Amino acid sequence: MTLPALPEESFRRVLCVVAHPDDMEYGTSSAVARWTERGIEVGYLLLTRGEAGMPNHPEETARLRAAEQRAACDVVGVRHLTILEHPDGVLVYGLDLRRDICREIRRFKPDVVFGGTFEIETPYGFDQADHRAAGLATLDAVRDAGNRWVFPEQIDDEGLEPHSARWYLTPGHGGKGATHGVDVSGEPLRRGVASLEAHGAYLAALPGHPAPADFIPKFLAMSGEAMGVEHAVLFRAHDLEAPPDF
Repeated sequence: MTLPALPEESFRRVLCVVAHPDDMEYGTSSAVARWTERGIEVGYLLLTRGEAGMPNHPEETARLRAAEQRAACDVVGVRHLTILEHPDGVLVYGLDLRRDICREIRRFKPDVVFGGTFEIETPYGFDQADHRAAGLATLDAVRDAGNRWVFPEQIDDEGLEPHSARWYLTPGHGGKGATHGVDVSGEPLRRGVASLEAHGAYLAALPGHPAPADFIPKFLAMSGEAMGVEHAVLFRAHDLEAPPDF
């Protein structure tokens, strides 16, 4: 069965929540490039500065990776970038993390939230601990944001309002559990590859890391087969306004 396209014609604002600089650039940023090209506003929330990801001193690494992330955002048309300072490598699921993600959802008011997987195993091996903590906290924060009695100080003291996103997206890794896709053939793919290339210093610090142009198109071509297009990014999409399927 051919996977349908996401109903992106109804998307106005998408918030992407990930653990580290570069997490969006391993394929998903090609979908972001397509969305911004169509006038959809996209924001990124990074929960850490990625300071444990290179052999440099952590503060030097954090500054470098923030600059590379800003450059990557510019490539795909993302103007709204927020980087928090939760500790890289030891990100902890809990109320502090949920609170910070909830705050950004209430501030940015997206109708779509993209969060990472919270599974231990993926088709590419065991997932990294920060990714799992970020994914689970994002799932819970999407619900938190719509309830005025959860983190009420954000409403009473910070002037924010409850906000309920309609769509919650997670990666459709390797087609596993994917429900929808985004056709990124052509220019969106090119910009997606360039966005990962913007993390040049970080990639250079990873021994044997392949060039983005050598593997991103191959992975997205495999995903494209599920949609019947040349290149695609796959998602598991949850319509939070849909009635329960009993």
